[in-house]
Amino acid sequence: MSSIAPAAPAEMHGDARIEVLFEELAELTGQRNAIDGRLVDIIAEIDHDGLWGNTGARSLPALIAWKTGLTPNNAATLAAVAHRRDEFPQCTQYLRDGRLSLDQVGVIAERAADGSDAHYAQLAPYATVSQLRTAIKLAPRPEPAPGPAPPPAITRTDRGDHIDYRLRLSPLAAATFDAALQSHHDALITDWKRDQDTAPADNGAPDDAGDPGRPPMPTNLDAFLRLVEDSWDAEATRRPHGQRTTLVVHLDLNQRLADLHLGPLLTDSDHHYLTCDATAEIWFERDGRPLGAGRSTRTIGRRLRRALERRDKHCVVPGSAATRGLHAHHLIHWEHGGPTELHNLVLVCPYHHRAHHNGLITLTGPADHLIVTNPDDQPLHPGSLARPPQNPPPHVSPCPGPTGERADWWWYDPYQPQPPPNTN
Repeated sequence: MSSIAPAAPAEMHGDARIEVLFEELAELTGQRNAIDGRLVDIIAEIDHDGLWGNTGARSLPALIAWKTGLTPNNAATLAAVAHRRDEFPQCTQYLRDGRLSLDQVGVIAERAADGSDAHYAQLAPYATVSQLRTAIKLAPRPEPAPGPAPPPAITRTDRGDHIDYRLRLSPLAAATFDAALQSHHDALITDWKRDQDTAPADNGAPDDAGDPGRPPMPTNLDAFLRLVEDSWDAEATRRPHGQRTTLVVHLDLNQRLADLHLGPLLTDSDHHYLTCDATAEIWFERDGRPLGAGRSTRTIGRRLRRALERRDKHCVVPGSAATRGLHAHHLIHWEHGGPTELHNLVLVCPYHHRAHHNGLITLTGPADHLIVTNPDDQPLHPGSLARPPQNPPPHVSPCPGPTGERADWWWYDPYQPQPPPNTN
């Protein structure tokens, strides 16, 4: 059944109307689940054969989100189910039959242990997504083997009304950070005390910290922001137009070979990539003798960078929505006479910038008529694949959904992983 008109006539009321709507809801839900099952099979084929690498996408979930219009979370769920489809044949078959939803199978594929397909196939048709998460958490986990300490990292979490940053540093790096933070905090305290000593008396008002007109004592957060601002100002003074590292490249005019100053020989793709958006000195040589230096810089100034960001807004490669850490790429390379002007520049993320210089994708300008192609010279289009269906919906039984009963975990037997085989 596939209807566009309302299933329940307007003259129906009360329980009769809701029952008719529930019947159609169950049927459409079963059809949607079956369609998701077919999507999983298609994505599994793309994943198994590695076909997604020919599309310019940086990952399989990124390709799914690009071509289906799904959110990154839903695309990751589809990719997880497709990747473990053969490990959970019963659960994915229930998805094709319309009995399980993608979210139910996704929880199992993302978190369940190997060999648990039959166990969760019995539970999943009656359990909600939250109950499945709880059931998987109750399963015993093998003791993880001791591994190396987690690497240093900085994470950013957007909470809506505020943003959280979390630092993970090695003990040595933490000692350096603590010393720098304390130094800036001491400087702020010194300035604060000096301002209080030189401030005019306020008609005999009590000189205490509770005075609303008195600035608060600086905190560690103020010291951290000052540390960031001072580092930013120092970097801007050192390289006022630089977006990346300053490079010195030696180019042999006879052999057309390039190498870094006191560094290794560069391939064509490497030296094009490294010098695409940087302050660089190009020294021309012949027979090992320097002839002179070319233009010392062709980076994107601050005004041109702002114009690029306003025009492109994100990475210009279809399927990429990256907005941070973008590189300004010359469509006609600077070494080949390409000007550092808006029509010859586009913003690309580091992944696609490297992919372009390695020959995995091609960017052809000018920027207002940009063409992006894969290694087979097939153009990559930014739109999704969604279109009106041409075939009837799958014929599956209506999906009643979970039973909605309260889970009594006291009587639940969690899945017991099989012990490893004895090699003796």
